[in-house]
Amino acid sequence: MKINVKMIALSGLLIAVAVVGSTFSFPVGIAKCAPVQHMVNVIAGVMLGPFYAVVVAFAASCIRVIAGTGTLLAFPGSMVGALLCGLLYRKIPKVMSAVIGEVIGTGLFGAILAYPVAAFILEREAALFGFVIPFSISSFGGAAITAILIFALKRRTSLESIANKL
Repeated sequence: MKINVKMIALSGLLIAVAVVGSTFSFPVGIAKCAPVQHMVNVIAGVMLGPFYAVVVAFAASCIRVIAGTGTLLAFPGSMVGALLCGLLYRKIPKVMSAVIGEVIGTGLFGAILAYPVAAFILEREAALFGFVIPFSISSFGGAAITAILIFALKRRTSLESIANKL
């Protein structure tokens, strides 16, 4: 695997945006909804691909948990969403496929994977599908913001010039 310094630098920048943006979150049940993390997932999935998107989500989740701005529920939610976002965008290179991947990955699959984390690790009372609504709200909000941002960048052809430099 060839190391691309520009992709690593962009990954670091996206991690920083996710961590700083996690100060803007709102509680829904025992979950903290952080739409900026989902915005970062879509940007990473589109610009960096599924591998780097998962790495960005994992690193941001680690820092958020250590800093106290996130919970352990950030791991399954953000990582699965980032993976599915990047995979769908690779298969169908349309922004909407990345948005759909993020919302389904986080809102459904990540939410279901959060159940054992909440029940067994955090020792909280939780229902199997109890995180679907809060995770879906958070991921949809962040993905929608990103879709608007990416469409604006594409309109000005800025996105292509950024992608070509990577």
